[in-house]
Order: sequence, then structure tokens, then C-alpha cells
Amino acid sequence: MPKPIRLPFDPITRAAQLWTRRWGRSSQPVAMASATSIMRVQQLLITDYDAVCARHGLTFARYEALVLLAFSRDGRLGMSKIGQRLMVHPTSATNIVQRLDAQGFVERVPNPDDGRGTLAVITPAGRDAMEAATADLVGMRFGLGMLSAAEHEQLFELLRKVRVGAHDFDA
Repeated sequence: MPKPIRLPFDPITRAAQLWTRRWGRSSQPVAMASATSIMRVQQLLITDYDAVCARHGLTFARYEALVLLAFSRDGRLGMSKIGQRLMVHPTSATNIVQRLDAQGFVERVPNPDDGRGTLAVITPAGRDAMEAATADLVGMRFGLGMLSAAEHEQLFELLRKVRVGAHDFDA
């Protein structure tokens, strides 16, 4: 995704004004603006994260899978567990692991506890790529360097509240 054209105004603020004019204050213009802002920030961050991860042969989605494997006790997880933890459809998890396998960043091995299942196992090359991408993401402060530590905590808590309300996990 190319960098956006810098507009001389905030289009989300303008949309909230027009929303209010069209449907009135009871139509939740600030909620609409908040939701739209979250979606826009997500687009901006994913664009930056994918660019950083691309330097290491990864997309951000593949990077997340490598981090998940690195966090596991022995660097291996079943495909269903990967999908659950990444909060993606099983087909997406399979696609991510297949691509990582083709790159030599993971190996797929039979699951000894489930004859039908497959485990993804992070390789040394996968660990190296993941560690290098992590250093770059930390170096760019995850694209949120304009926020103070207190603002990071506040933002996390606000977004966590939305996730709890959506029953994203057991709180």
C-alpha cells in the first residue's frame, strides 16, 4: 500500500461533522469516528510492519507465526493451535505455515500425539529472521513512537476493553 497523500484536513473529523449534520448527534458520530480511526491506524501500521518484515523475507502475518512458535515451549505447535493463537481461520494458518516452510523458516512434521495432525517447527533460519525483524520493529517503536509510555498503557487498556466486550477472550 503506498503512503497516503497528505490531505490539508483530517478526513475522519470531516466525516464525523458530515455524519452529525446528516443523522444528528444521536447517531453516534464520535463512535463512528473512533471506529474509523482504529481501522485507518491499523492500515498504516500493517503497511509499515509489512515493509519492515519484508527486509527479512517475511510478511507481518508470517512474522507473528514465527514469534508464536518461538514463544512455545519447544518451538513447535499444532496447526489448530497456531490458528487459534493467531486468531485466524485454519486455512489462513495453513497458508502461513506452508509459505514459511517453503522459505525454510519452519518445518512441518507429523504430530506424534495425533496421527492426522501436523506440527510446525521453527528452524534456525526462522529464528534468525524473526529476531532480526523483531529488532527492526522495536527500533521503529512499532510505529507508535509518538505516544508516551502512559499513552501506550491507556490505549492498550481502552482497546482491551473493546476486546473484552466483544468476548475475544475470557477476561
